[in-house]
Amino acid sequence: MRDNGPSQTWWHSAVICLIIANTAIYLLQQINGFYLHWPLTQYLALSVDGMRHGYVWQLLTFQFLHAGGWHLVFNMLALYWFGRPVEDSLGNGRFLEAYFASGVTGGLFQTLLGFAFPVYFGQAVVGASAGVFGLITLFALMDPSRVILLWFVLPVRALYFVYGALFLTLFFILVPSSSGVAHAAHLGGILAAMGYLKWFVQSDRRLFSWKRFTVVRQEPELVEAATAKRSFWRRSESIALDDMPAEEFISREVDPILDKISSHGIHSLTARERKILEAARKKMARRK
Repeated sequence: MRDNGPSQTWWHSAVICLIIANTAIYLLQQINGFYLHWPLTQYLALSVDGMRHGYVWQLLTFQFLHAGGWHLVFNMLALYWFGRPVEDSLGNGRFLEAYFASGVTGGLFQTLLGFAFPVYFGQAVVGASAGVFGLITLFALMDPSRVILLWFVLPVRALYFVYGALFLTLFFILVPSSSGVAHAAHLGGILAAMGYLKWFVQSDRRLFSWKRFTVVRQEPELVEAATAKRSFWRRSESIALDDMPAEEFISREVDPILDKISSHGIHSLTARERKILEAARKKMARRK
């Protein structure tokens, strides 16, 4: 894994902010456990009983609690390794949407199975792993050829790792074990990331507006001169695609997209970028 994205200060990185938040909350958990003894798990960990009482905030808060130091360390390492390239590809806003959508969906999967089979899936759940599994899935699908080192030793294609994780989660849901691992939450995170990539990233849609937080610059829309309309994001001097010289069009619009494909895979392209590539293909066809 390599970091090819734009550099940014740590407070503009959603990954770093999440790591700081998770670590700070874990320290507060330890302080509470030693001195205060407030019932944090009862109200903040995700549980069937809590959802039955209407504690819907648990779908969010359980993602910031951890069962132990190593639980926190492994989740934060995975969040850092896989989250940075995903954030660089999608931007802060989309990254947060994907991360929390994966976490909440994973929590819903775990809770539904807990209602149906409380003996096997009814335990309280904590941890960021549902969101992390979503990031790993995005990391793999956006560039299937990327290689990760499993257990820091074994090189494995990221896409195969996701397929393996998907198989294991399904297997341990069908054959429950007493390991204490929330496999249903992992499955929900994986499926949510797949859905987010297909229905939001590739179609260039958004779940929420992140104008205040997002630091990735919005590009002006490219439209035909005859039908151009003024908008907030469009420069007044917008140039129609057909009026732009081919060499300038390629260097200004197409080359950055090709660099993005090289770094992050074709799945990372937005609908606008795909339209630009199609316009480039038509321009080249007319020149022949």
